[in-house]
Amino acid sequence: MSVKEQILNDIKSAMKAGNSFERDTLRMISSVFKQIEVDERVQLDDDRVFVILQSEIKRRNESATQYKNGGRDDLAQKELDEISIISRYLPKQLSDDELKSKMEQLVSQNGLSGIKDLGALMKLAKEAIGSACDGKRMSDAAKKALL
Repeated sequence: MSVKEQILNDIKSAMKAGNSFERDTLRMISSVFKQIEVDERVQLDDDRVFVILQSEIKRRNESATQYKNGGRDDLAQKELDEISIISRYLPKQLSDDELKSKMEQLVSQNGLSGIKDLGALMKLAKEAIGSACDGKRMSDAAKKALL
C-alpha cells in the first residue's frame, strides 16, 4: 500500500473514531497531493509524497515559530500537533550519529574536501539518504563533515 493510500485509509479511520483534528490534518495533506497531481498531470509515487510531506512539515515549523514569537502559543501548539501527525508517514529518520557517519562515508568515498564541495556532497547525500533526513539537518551535517 502506498503512503498516499495509507493516508486516505487513515482519514476514514479518523472519521469513524470521531477524531476531527487528525481527519482535518490528513485531508489538508491529501488535498495538497491532489492539487499537485492536477497541476502537473502526474501520479505521485512514494518518493515524491515524502518530499511533499517534508515541505509541509517545514512550513508548519516556520508557522509555529512565528506564532510563538507573536505570543500565540495555542496556534503554535496546533502546528506542532499537525507535524506529529504528518511525520508518522515519513520513513524512520536517521539519528545524528547515523547521519554523521553517512556523511563522513560519502566524503571519503568520493574524495571530497573543503566547503567548495558542499553542493556535490548534498547531491550525493540526497540520493543516498533521501527522505530519511530533512534538508536542514542534512546541510548542517554536510558542512560539519567537510570542515
